[in-house]
Amino acid sequence: MPDLHFSVDSAEPLEFAAAPTLKFKLRIVDHDEHKVDIQSVLLRAQVRIEPTRRRYTEHEQLQLFDLFGLPQHWGRSLQALFWTEAPSVVPAFANTTVVDLLVPCSYDLNVAATKYFAGLDQDDVPLCLLFSGTIFYAGEDGGLRATQISWEREATYRLPIAVWRATMDHYFPNSAWLRLDRELLERLAQYKRAQGLAQWDQVFERLLGEVEVRQ
Repeated sequence: MPDLHFSVDSAEPLEFAAAPTLKFKLRIVDHDEHKVDIQSVLLRAQVRIEPTRRRYTEHEQLQLFDLFGLPQHWGRSLQALFWTEAPSVVPAFANTTVVDLLVPCSYDLNVAATKYFAGLDQDDVPLCLLFSGTIFYAGEDGGLRATQISWEREATYRLPIAVWRATMDHYFPNSAWLRLDRELLERLAQYKRAQGLAQWDQVFERLLGEVEVRQ
């Protein structure tokens, strides 16, 4: 019976996609001593961020205040963050294979995982990938068999924060996204029209300028 183990070799931005996506090179190895031909794998990967597995600069601690509070409380508040889920269909292979695991990325700064990525200046992001799904393989009689991936299968990977930033810059060059309450957006739109401003950047520049003058 197949005994699949997983590891991540690398990650890079997916060049063409409808939304920001990272491409993980996922290595799958069958550790079963009685090797069988894997026909396919319906794979599900849950990706979590493990903040306790890295150190933080003072600036990063300030940036991550919204998520974890004051650094002196991080012993309690620094908890794993759910990032996303990534399904994949693995084609036929024997013994070992490397496949692309496509991981969607949100640029919504109200999402906890995005806040975490945006708050880091350097180094990497400690990830844990939890795997589940169904393996289809050829039985000794030639018939098709199915078994579940062992529930404890996981892989760790340290994603360079530069790779995440490169992905965001590829899809949204020199831009960021901010989700607003609809009523607040309408008030801003009224201000934009009243001031005769063409771009939203001009709205925020004008408002910030007014605040600076008052100070």
